[in-house]
Amino acid sequence: MAENFLIPSERIISKIYIIRNRKVMIDRDLAELYGVTTGNLNLAVKRNIKRFPEDFMFQLSKEEMKNWILQIATSNSERMGLRKQPFVFTEGGVAMLSGVLNSERAINVNIQIIRTFIKIRELLATNEAIQRKVMELEKKYGRHNDKIKKIFYILGLLRADENKNKIGFK
Repeated sequence: MAENFLIPSERIISKIYIIRNRKVMIDRDLAELYGVTTGNLNLAVKRNIKRFPEDFMFQLSKEEMKNWILQIATSNSERMGLRKQPFVFTEGGVAMLSGVLNSERAINVNIQIIRTFIKIRELLATNEAIQRKVMELEKKYGRHNDKIKKIFYILGLLRADENKNKIGFK
C-alpha cells in the first residue's frame, strides 16, 4: 500500500520555505508527510545526529520562528503546539532522513520530496537562462532602439510636411 502513496507536488511545494537563503522544510511538516509524530522524527534525528551537519539541518532562532509563523497563516490552536523552535531540513537533510526513518512510506515520500526539490531547481535554472537571454538581447539591440525611434520621428515629420502642403479636404 505504501508504494501507491502519492503526495501531490503542490502540497510538498507549499511546505518548502526560504530561511537563511536556503530552501528548507520544517520538522512538523516532514513528520506529517512521513506519517510520524514530530517528536519521533526529531528523536530519530538526534539518535543519528552525525548524519545532520548544519548545512543539512538547523534549529530556527526565536526571530526566524516569529517570521515563519507570520508567513504561514496558522490558527491559535496550531500555534499553541509550537513551544520549541522547530528544526528545519535542507534538501541534503531531507535526503538523509530516508536512511534514518526506516519505513517504506518514508522512502517513497522522500523520493517525492527530492524530485520536487529537483523540479524547483530546474525551473529556477530555466528562469535564469531566460533572463540571461533577454539581457543579451537588450545589450545587442538596446542601442538600436534609439535609432529606430529617430527613424519613426523623421517619418512623422515627413508625414506632417506632406499634410501641410495639401489643399482641400483631409
